[in-house]
Order: sequence, then C-alpha cells, then structure tokens
Amino acid sequence: QVQLAESGGGLVQAGDSLRLSCAASELIGNYAMGWFRQAPGAEREFVAATSWTGYRTVYGDSVKGRFTISRANAKNTVSLQMNSLTPEDTAVYYCTADNYFPGTEVDTGRFGRYWGQGTQVTVSS
Repeated sequence: QVQLAESGGGLVQAGDSLRLSCAASELIGNYAMGWFRQAPGAEREFVAATSWTGYRTVYGDSVKGRFTISRANAKNTVSLQMNSLTPEDTAVYYCTADNYFPGTEVDTGRFGRYWGQGTQVTVSS
C-alpha cells in the first residue's frame, strides 16, 4: 500500500501563509489525493481533494478561496498552499490517497483510504 509523509507544518501568525507537502512512496497517478485536518477535541474535517490528473478539485467550505491543492504526479507529491491563515486553521493536517475521488464535499465521507502521520499547523492570533 502507498505510504504518505507530510511536511511543512509549523507555527505561524494569523494572516500568514504556509505550504504543506505530502510525499508518496509510489506513483500517485492512480490515486485521488487530498487533505483532512483535525483540531483537538474536534472531528476530522475535510479540507481539499484533487482528482487523478489534478483536473478536478473540491474544497471544504471553511477553506474555499484561501487554500489551494495541487499535485505533481511526476514527483509523487501533493501540496496544500494555505493563505490568510486564522487560529481556526490550527490542527493536525493529514494527507490521504484513495482510488475514489469525491466529486463534491457531500461525497467526502468515504474518501480516504491511505493516510499519512500528519503534520501540525498552529496559527497564533
């Protein structure tokens, strides 16, 4: 099974930007890729997903217009560019891979077959 490793997390201030990366152990062209996050005491929240070629993307409502997901299949990586960060974005961010792509946010409940260990993002006010 594919193994995923996130990087790029850290401590930033409100309004700053941060870019997360996820490196896969094998070719990702057969996988839809995405990001979820989980804050302390909260349920896991869908952030973004990209289809196998990157042609289609879907975002969670709380990050639309601020976050951008992208992928580089030749490098087996997927990235999440996060702009205008707020303290509410503080969470552990997880990369995921799946053969299934959620076409809409409603479909994200069953998205996420393989997972990384997560990377912490902390946004101070």
